[in-house]
Order: sequence, then C-alpha cells, then structure tokens
Amino acid sequence: MAPQFEVIDNDAPNNPPAAAESDPSKFVDVLLAIFSQKTAVMVSGFYSLLTVASVFWLSYVIIPNNPSVYQLVGLGGYASFVIAVNIIVRRK
Repeated sequence: MAPQFEVIDNDAPNNPPAAAESDPSKFVDVLLAIFSQKTAVMVSGFYSLLTVASVFWLSYVIIPNNPSVYQLVGLGGYASFVIAVNIIVRRK
C-alpha cells in the first residue's frame, strides 16, 4: 500500500525566490505602461483628425450642391463645435 502522506522536513532550506530581473511580468508591466501612454497620445490625435476630417467631408458634400442658408449655418455651427471640443480635449 502506498503512503497517503509524506513528511516534509521544515529545517530544509527553501528554494530562493526568482530574481526580479528575470521576472517576465515586470517586463510586461513596463511594456504595457509604455504602450498605454503611446496609445493615449495616438487616440487623442486620431480623435482630432477624425473630427476635423468630418467637417471637411461635410463641407465637400454640402457646398457644391447649392446649399440653403440653414445648411450653411448648421455646417458653421458644427465646425465651431468641433473646434471648441478639440480645444477642450487638448487642454487636458
């Protein structure tokens, strides 16, 4: 019959913990921190580019087709809103 329990000597030295330099999770944490910072900068730049591009696209679609006064006022209001939002986003 095989023994069900095994006696472990408490006086035996434990294995030394792995060195912090060889811990891959620290390396992954540093990479994620760098990646998240660069991603945040890229997304904020992409947001500004996307909003300004939407103003240009709407201008390209509306202006050549004999726009009404309401369409031009709406386009100007939207462009002003986009500029204000981009200024607010850049201040943070």
